[in-house]
Amino acid sequence: MQGETSVSKVSEVKSDLAAPEFSELIKQNPDAVILDVRSPREFEASHIANAVNMDINGNFQSQVSQLDPSKPVFVYCLSGARSSAAVQILRNSGFTKIFHLQGGLMEWRYANLPETADKAMAKKSMTMGKYHKMLESDQLVLVDFYADWCAPCKKMEPYLKEISESMKDRVKVVRVDADANAELCKELKIGAIPVLHLYQNHKLVWENTGFVTKETVLEKINFH
Repeated sequence: MQGETSVSKVSEVKSDLAAPEFSELIKQNPDAVILDVRSPREFEASHIANAVNMDINGNFQSQVSQLDPSKPVFVYCLSGARSSAAVQILRNSGFTKIFHLQGGLMEWRYANLPETADKAMAKKSMTMGKYHKMLESDQLVLVDFYADWCAPCKKMEPYLKEISESMKDRVKVVRVDADANAELCKELKIGAIPVLHLYQNHKLVWENTGFVTKETVLEKINFH
């Protein structure tokens, strides 16, 4: 079949795919399984059309055993970390045609590709208008884009809370859940997490992607 041929050709080259290539290959293989390995809450908020939710932190191994290992499987999460772990489990379970979305849904959104969304949850998320309104402050505003499952985010959370309390007269710390605010992250071109944005007078004066120490954050705050 044409779908099987396309998968075979790609598998000879690479299994980690950029978002546009991942999307195109899904179109070429309509009978393939698309696995979203995030939590059910994340999946309900938004996901790639026709995806099946199998939480990597749930009964993933037993759920995977119900799939046909000879068929192609497309795997993704929010940023690529959890899906990378899922890929290893799939390989160990005998799957040979595994295609992984590099950068996860964040890269998918950055590429402006479509996904299904829960309208009720979308209404609760922060709009760009509300985001800019939040930045209207005489203080510095430090925005922390995070996710509950993100290990570096969890390491940074305690010291960010300390900063928000000990320096409340100078800086306002705002935490933005990337899962619950997918559209906002897409508009701001947030392609990975954690991300810190520091604003002064409504202008972005510093940004950082990935783990960063408390000392570095304090240095940037004190500089401004």
